Amino acid sequence: QVQLVESGGGLVQAGESLRLSCRASGRISIVAMGWYRQAPENERELVATMSRDGRINYADSVKGRFSISTNNARNTVYLQMNSLKPEDTAIYYCNTKGYAGGDYWGQGTQVTVSS
Repeated sequence: QVQLVESGGGLVQAGESLRLSCRASGRISIVAMGWYRQAPENERELVATMSRDGRINYADSVKGRFSISTNNARNTVYLQMNSLKPEDTAIYYCNTKGYAGGDYWGQGTQVTVSS
């Protein structure tokens, strides 16, 4: 059974920073890890993903402000979020995909940015 445990969300003011972490445990050969977010009344959207071989994809809305990184040895993915804006307010979900086709989600962590 694969589990994802997230940490690092919280309440900050606009312009401040947060760092999210997510560690995957269990039997999985990871292809990619990443972060998605869902604001109230919106669909879940991609924030950033990183493949095992280092390919990175960012949403246009976070380019230049957010940075994704991984520790492959620890099956951990991080999201450094700088210059946060109120529109970044959402529940952030960790995701990991495995070679065997698995697609796993964390429980979500709330990020709230006040103006």
